[in-house]
Amino acid sequence: MRIKSELLLYGFGALIAILLRCGTSLHPYSGQAKPPMYGDYEAQRHWMEITVNLPLHDWYRNTSTNDLQYWGLDYPPLTAYHSYLCGFVSRLINPEYVSLTKSRGYETEEHKLFMRYTVLLVDVFLFLPAVVVYFNNVYKKTRVTPLLATFLTFFYPGLILIDHGHFQYNCVSLAFTVYAILFVCTQRPILGSFFFCLALNYKQMELYHSIPFFVYLLGTCVPNPGQNLLAGIKKLAKISITVLLTFAIIWAPFLIDMSTTLQVLRRLFPVARGIFEDKVANVWCTLNVFYKFKLHIGNEQMFRYCTIATLVSVLPSSVDLFLRPNVKKFVIALVNSSLAFFLFSFQVHEKTILLVALPVMLYLPVEPIVCFWFSILSVFSMVPLFLKDELMVATISLLLFYLITFHIVWEYTISRKGSKYDVFVPRYDKIMQLINEIKKSRNYRSLLNSVSKNYKTLQGLCRFLLMSASLGGCALFLTLPLVFNPPADYPDLFSLIISVYSCFHFLAFFLYFNIVQFSIPQAVEDIKHFKFKND
Repeated sequence: MRIKSELLLYGFGALIAILLRCGTSLHPYSGQAKPPMYGDYEAQRHWMEITVNLPLHDWYRNTSTNDLQYWGLDYPPLTAYHSYLCGFVSRLINPEYVSLTKSRGYETEEHKLFMRYTVLLVDVFLFLPAVVVYFNNVYKKTRVTPLLATFLTFFYPGLILIDHGHFQYNCVSLAFTVYAILFVCTQRPILGSFFFCLALNYKQMELYHSIPFFVYLLGTCVPNPGQNLLAGIKKLAKISITVLLTFAIIWAPFLIDMSTTLQVLRRLFPVARGIFEDKVANVWCTLNVFYKFKLHIGNEQMFRYCTIATLVSVLPSSVDLFLRPNVKKFVIALVNSSLAFFLFSFQVHEKTILLVALPVMLYLPVEPIVCFWFSILSVFSMVPLFLKDELMVATISLLLFYLITFHIVWEYTISRKGSKYDVFVPRYDKIMQLINEIKKSRNYRSLLNSVSKNYKTLQGLCRFLLMSASLGGCALFLTLPLVFNPPADYPDLFSLIISVYSCFHFLAFFLYFNIVQFSIPQAVEDIKHFKFKND
């Protein structure tokens, strides 16, 4: 009976998640009615047009019928195959949707409905099930139950706004990544490697997660003293063969001609585009306020600087994961790696914060308050993009719904007997007790005793006030562009303020999550939040 009730609750949560996605899809999308380039919606439609009308070897080439300056395909082959599938179906419905060169900027209500459905289907049948399976197989004994963690991930506004508002298919690569993390955490490295290869071959930005996968799997293949060396070599060989075969199958049509292979790679990693686009909340955009990188440093040289900075920033986390591998470190290392890439790497978009938000949401049962805090900041950092896309009504609505949902989950969590999380947000009675004891202190020594006795309460109060001030700042800066017009001389002022404010937060989170990773013990028996399964 209990299992049946839980299934009904999961179904109810999924229905609400679908409702939120459908509601968001009624709002404008990227580049709507804005010729000549339009936006990401047109990019996805154009890729369908190209893949169903041109031979495969011309998908990534500049030809008379494939102008790469007009949303040329720049994602890996798995995205191209997905575009072909969607384009094939769209041509069956209405050939005008993908008419070669004649369908540019095609915008009708029927086509918009078709495009929105293509995103909704992969979200519902790939991403949502992946989240359910992950939390129910990895986390068993956390205060935030798998059901509640699932709901919070379902309702995360960032992914909903980007995929169902702005318009992209991030849910596909993120779903593959969730399955990859799931299988690694449950001791199935072969399946984990396979699914991560799928994610990486759908979006090359999954490189943000690649270092922890590589380091952790390699670390588990290195035998400890007294263990069998041959077993580790066999495990490494199996993983390597899985990766090579998966890549070979996906890339096979493009490997026939070396020039085609090289052209695809050039499209996937375009150095000429520059260090960042628009106002992204990373270190380079923030420093660009004081020093204009694009005016003083060439793209290739800047690419080298970014690569070095990224590798140096992710090195401590990676070394720790390799030397002391366990699954709890692995999940938090994914946060540290993706955040390092977002802050320091080359060619970063606002939307790539989703790659950081994913492992943060998957870590939510362990650090609920911090992960919630980060999730709000991640959405806030994309506000300049949502302003451009006229998605602010949807943004504010989803944020309010998410806040209310988290409040309900939190009240339920701290009401459970023995909850340790109320020390982060102390109850009113504990705060009043602390205040009364401080008032009664007659001298310096008694004051120190009172503070020492209520140290956890005081620490929790300080954290709560810090988070409240942080989110209050978000609310203030969110209001500015809605109420006031920016100065004529500084049209991007509000967007820049939001980006810089978010960047400082992300740097603080980066430091915090690294400290958390290093504080996790190596011994697997100390990790009580995970359920392990054998191959």
